[in-house]
Amino acid sequence: MYTTGTAFLEALQEAGVSYIFANLGSDHPSIIESLAIAKQENRELPTVITCPHEFVALSAAHGYAQATGKPQAVIVHVECGTQNMGGAIHNAFKSRVPVLVFAGSSPYTQEGELTGSRNEFIHWIQDVFDQRGIMRGYSKYDNEIRTGANVKQLVHRALQVAKSDPPGPVYLMGAREAMEQETTPVTIQKELWEPIAPAAVPPNLIEELVKDLLAAKKPLIVTSYLGRKKEAVKELVRLSDNLAIPVIESVPHHMNFPADHPMHCGSYWNDAKQNELLAEADLVLVLDSDVPWIPTKNKPSENATVYYIDIDPLKEEMPLWYIPSKRFFKADAHTALQQINVLLEEKKEIDQKAVAVRRAEYTALHGHLKEERRQAEQAGEDVITPEYLTGCVRELMDENTIILNEGITNYGVISNHIEASVPGSYYGSGAGSLGWNGGAAIGMKLSQPDKTIISLTGDGSYLFSVPSTVHWMTKRYNTPFLTVIYNNRGWRAPKHSTLGVHPDGVANAHQDFYVHFDPPADLAGVAAAAGDAHAITVKDRSKLKEALVEGLKQVKEGRSAVIDVYIPHVYTDEAVTTEPVKETVR
Repeated sequence: MYTTGTAFLEALQEAGVSYIFANLGSDHPSIIESLAIAKQENRELPTVITCPHEFVALSAAHGYAQATGKPQAVIVHVECGTQNMGGAIHNAFKSRVPVLVFAGSSPYTQEGELTGSRNEFIHWIQDVFDQRGIMRGYSKYDNEIRTGANVKQLVHRALQVAKSDPPGPVYLMGAREAMEQETTPVTIQKELWEPIAPAAVPPNLIEELVKDLLAAKKPLIVTSYLGRKKEAVKELVRLSDNLAIPVIESVPHHMNFPADHPMHCGSYWNDAKQNELLAEADLVLVLDSDVPWIPTKNKPSENATVYYIDIDPLKEEMPLWYIPSKRFFKADAHTALQQINVLLEEKKEIDQKAVAVRRAEYTALHGHLKEERRQAEQAGEDVITPEYLTGCVRELMDENTIILNEGITNYGVISNHIEASVPGSYYGSGAGSLGWNGGAAIGMKLSQPDKTIISLTGDGSYLFSVPSTVHWMTKRYNTPFLTVIYNNRGWRAPKHSTLGVHPDGVANAHQDFYVHFDPPADLAGVAAAAGDAHAITVKDRSKLKEALVEGLKQVKEGRSAVIDVYIPHVYTDEAVTTEPVKETVR
């Protein structure tokens, strides 16, 4: 039999999907049977990765797409599995990551009228009026497969939408009867379903931008995710070199500009202070950034000229968003930077004396900022500070290392102190639902098995990642990675938020924020139990480097490792707790 399910899987294969991250249910008999037949007949289809939790499935597809730009498929069970993806679909949508999600739906016949008709009580319970509506606020496209006659067209159309700027998740669903339907094979010319070409800045307006750049005395570039296209990093370096323009990263979730470049002037997160470079700038060029600054804390001068280049400059999915700018360009940053650089070099009107002065000034600032980071890493005496921990991790890195940052209240510390300088070597989730780190590490390791993946996460983010599922999958599918937990025994972010609004409130007076995890759990032990991970809990600063080196050694030998590191407590800011867990090494 050649069914809609068979054609669906073939379409994924034709479109270049390598993996299906699957959490299968009673709605997927056609998928399961088609996979079994293909295996028996030695026909190639995407590899199925069994995922005991849907959040991890989508996070893995997210990580794979971040590292490669290639969307993978996720298969989940009806509306329950769709909802169980929860925050992961928020992450994929907000961080503009392409992925195709397919869910079955309850059968629409109940008396055996068609193959696949209802035969389990759950088929009534899981029948809802608008299953696609669950995803509509978090996907670029949704549709229902009703017949095998055009299922391939729907798959290719969905992936074309997913990959086109701004990229994002797409959602298809299909009932058992439709997926079990016998159909006729269809041949698709996949080259006719390519994503839209990158957009450029209109020629007359690029002239205006270049003119303003040349006239600026204190130009500044701010970016967050320009590095989603590795080739764009080279063009940004070219522009910065040409005009000696400093670069600041705002909540970076890609490696956008080399940290070892003399024009790199750090990054900021929720810093409650004004960045001096931003305040002094007379021209700010924003490239691929959703939140280049937080106006209540940090913003450019009212006299500064702002240009905004982004794949989504209006932030159409953000109800409240505005940054008044001279020009907004809906353009691919790599393409726009090429335009700027070519025009700059053709004009030959660069004030080399002014450039030399800026270069000397910002090179000195770059060196000063680096020295400040080194001093911060050595502070704390016997306490393991986040700065010291990140510096120790940095010492382990080489050109084949990929860092994942889900440190949340330590996000800024990690992004500054890790000092990533190789395109594609650093990622954050790019969104706001915690737990991305575990599944993302699996996806990235699958996409680049020769790379060493190091996931830096808070204890809250680690728990949100469903570590039991993550580490079971890691062992089964041979995707070892190193996890380092910045364990402050609680959620520090809600405490910070409360103090930001009520600095002199009762919660602060009583130091009661309802966010601590005391007595702490054996977090590393979860990974050991679920996936035989090498598990270490570290509280002593003198033992940290040894533990990290051993953990990395285990990873390179094929076994995941989790290093649970006690940093200052969420409440007391001391690296102790009233009820410590026993130090364990497995």
